[in-house]
Amino acid sequence: MMSATDNLSRKEQLIRSAAELFREKGYAAASMRDLAQKLGIEAASLYSHIKSKEEILRSLCFDMAAEFRKSLEDVEKQGGSASEKLKKGIIGHIAVMAKDLTASAVFMNEHRHLSQPFLRDFLLLRINYINRFKNIIEQGVKSGEFKNNIDKKLAVMTLFSSLNWMPQWYDPTSNIVPGELGQQGIVQVQSAVSRDCEQVFRQPGAPVVGHHHVGRHGRHPFDQLRRWTLGQEHLDALAACQVFD
Repeated sequence: MMSATDNLSRKEQLIRSAAELFREKGYAAASMRDLAQKLGIEAASLYSHIKSKEEILRSLCFDMAAEFRKSLEDVEKQGGSASEKLKKGIIGHIAVMAKDLTASAVFMNEHRHLSQPFLRDFLLLRINYINRFKNIIEQGVKSGEFKNNIDKKLAVMTLFSSLNWMPQWYDPTSNIVPGELGQQGIVQVQSAVSRDCEQVFRQPGAPVVGHHHVGRHGRHPFDQLRRWTLGQEHLDALAACQVFD
């Protein structure tokens, strides 16, 4: 019986095995020797296919970023209402992740080990992608499809803080298919954009200043969600880029 890797090139097999290893041990703890052992070859043989462990990580991260970008570009080209674009964008995002949960987990959790300038380039791609979803929500507000008193940044970061946990809990052998997950995500986002987000994110005993809720440590929920989604060290690295407007 033909295995899933039989039609892959040796380099593709190497990258897939590396993704499994990075997910299992973490990028920092995994070594080229570990990878060679997993593949059943000599460590020296790896370097005829790949130059370094980070080259593998770069391939995993940037290839998946390109898949996410293409999925959203296809939605944008189709046109339609903001609601339709948001629905299709969410379903497309989930479909990309579900296609390779191992690579998705590495993309979400191990990208922080990229060296500069690759880390900055990767994060800018990721922020551009997130901001394009925010633009769709802004279009929906302007067209009257979504309420005009929502915190658009908070709404989109809530979406991604939820979606990006998918590799941790989704079971591809379950009866739930990516399309159904997409529909659930749509319901969640529509709920968020159809009422004041302040009520959704209020912490017991936390003060509210004007329209925006402030957490126990004096932070807006959007700031907390950005930390959960990107990591504080990456926010510091992007501080000069002014990518959050």
